[in-house]
Amino acid sequence: MNHQSEIPALIGAQFEGGFYAGRIQVDGVPYILIVAPKVGGERNDIAWLDSEKRVAGADSYCDGMKNTIAMAEAGSEVANWARGLTINGHADWYIPSQDELEALYRNLKPTQRKNYLYGRSGVNASAIPPTYAYTADLPAQTAAPAFVEGGEQAFADEWYWSSTQHASYDDCAWRQHFSYGYQYSTTKSAELRARAVRRFAI
Repeated sequence: MNHQSEIPALIGAQFEGGFYAGRIQVDGVPYILIVAPKVGGERNDIAWLDSEKRVAGADSYCDGMKNTIAMAEAGSEVANWARGLTINGHADWYIPSQDELEALYRNLKPTQRKNYLYGRSGVNASAIPPTYAYTADLPAQTAAPAFVEGGEQAFADEWYWSSTQHASYDDCAWRQHFSYGYQYSTTKSAELRARAVRRFAI
C-alpha cells in the first residue's frame, strides 16, 4: 500500500487511526509510525511481564511488533492489551520497540525541560534519518499542540515501556521517561505506562 502522497507534513497530525509520529526503519524497510490516541491507546500502572523469565523473540531494538507478539505468547498483559486493541478501524497495534519509543519522545516531547544527557540516550540507528545523543535543548518541546504538556494527547511526565528486553539481564526491559528523555532499563514487573503504536511500510 502506498500512502506517500497522503502522509501529513506535520508531526502530530491525525492520520491512519492515530497521529503521525515520524519515520522508522525495520530491517532496512522504511515505515511511517503512528501513535494511538491517548484515550483507549494508553495504559497506566502495568507490568511488562509478571515473571523474570527471558522472552524469546523480544530482543529487537527496532521491531516492536515482533517483540509484542513474543511478549503476548509469553503471557504479557500489556502485550495482549495492545494486540487486542481496535481503534478507528485498525487492529494492528503493538508496544513500540526501544527505537520506536525514542522516536516518539524525540518528535512528541511534551515538556520544556532540559534533556537528560545519560550515556547514549537519543542515539537511534533505526530512525529516519538516524539520530545522535540528545543535547540539553534538542529535542525541544513538540510543536504539535495536542501533544504539548497538558494537551489531550500529551504523553505523561512519566516512564513508558518499550517492548525491547535488556540484552544482558533476563528480568529487565527498556523504558523511556517522557519529561526529559532518560533511557534506562528496569525489572519487568515494574508498573509503568504504555502507549500503543502501529506502522505501515512506505
